[in-house]
Amino acid sequence: MSNESDLRESICLFGRSLFDRGLTAGSSGNISVRLSDGGWLTTPTNSSLGFLDPARLSRLDADGRLVSGDAPTKELPLHSALYATRKDAGAIVHLHSTHSVAVSMLPDVNPAEVLPPMTAYYVMRVGRTALVPYYRPGDPAVVDAIRGLAGKYSAVLLANHGPVVAGKDLEAAVYATEELEETAKLRLLLHGLNPRLLTRAQVRDLVTHFKLDEAIGEDMHDHDCSNPHNCSHKGE
Repeated sequence: MSNESDLRESICLFGRSLFDRGLTAGSSGNISVRLSDGGWLTTPTNSSLGFLDPARLSRLDADGRLVSGDAPTKELPLHSALYATRKDAGAIVHLHSTHSVAVSMLPDVNPAEVLPPMTAYYVMRVGRTALVPYYRPGDPAVVDAIRGLAGKYSAVLLANHGPVVAGKDLEAAVYATEELEETAKLRLLLHGLNPRLLTRAQVRDLVTHFKLDEAIGEDMHDHDCSNPHNCSHKGE
């Protein structure tokens, strides 16, 4: 979908869906879509995703300057940094979803792999998620933190803040954000229970079969092997 009018309607439709299902509250969260001319559409600052007006969305040029609509979200640095490192990204969703934020606050989180490969759909839709240290909302310093990940992640989790997820289009970005939140919920439900995780071989099979980003299967960290189900990859 490339028609700007249709994209405006889609941003409002998906925003309302996320808001109505409690994935972001009040005026939190923001969405952006990259346009064919290099510009963006973004949700305005202090706007609720549940009550967006297509005509008032912020229209930015390729240099990030406001062309029309209301003032854009203060989180533009997040979006610009992720677009800069993920050249295939067509849309970005940032939420304050409860379970994802909760996971970002746990002391035992691995910054390089916040959520382990718990389900096939997490691997297929999200891949891996990196933890970015806490920055004040709107702080331009977050740009360097995201650029430092060198484009290896389409999803990052801002500590004590929330997820930022890029997708090839708006639908993909929304679905990946939802999958990340559901996986975070599983992580919390199973915390301390040593659940059975997907093995490296199983992750690699998904990457190969579904032609996923090969970086997903690379540098995969070993997980706790006190549960023998988690050790089936040993010796591979």
